[in-house]
Amino acid sequence: MVNPNTPVSGLLNSTKGPWGPGFIRPGNGPDAPGTPKAANSDEKKTDFADAVKNMVSKVDDLQQSSDTSIQDLLSGKSEDIASVVSAVAKADMSFKLLVGVRNKLIEAYKQTMSMPL
Repeated sequence: MVNPNTPVSGLLNSTKGPWGPGFIRPGNGPDAPGTPKAANSDEKKTDFADAVKNMVSKVDDLQQSSDTSIQDLLSGKSEDIASVVSAVAKADMSFKLLVGVRNKLIEAYKQTMSMPL
């Protein structure tokens, strides 16, 4: 838990930071010495494209498992309503997150395109 009374200098100088070992502090950012760099921009494009594809496929899998659990409940194969509600809630949350990420990407694209040259 983060202590709200901790000074910012204490957070920056800590070994782990309040959010774990990935906390960026001076000398620990993406431009820090020893930070691996990507070989070329094609790797970045494929990594991003693969990440988006994986995210969409995971959301699709959750949606399909939610539909299957609903059909099993309605057909009488399953009587556990809690697992059905849980599956539907998980699928709903993941879909909302996916839509939110999509909206942020579209907003970033529009802002980039409206930048003056």
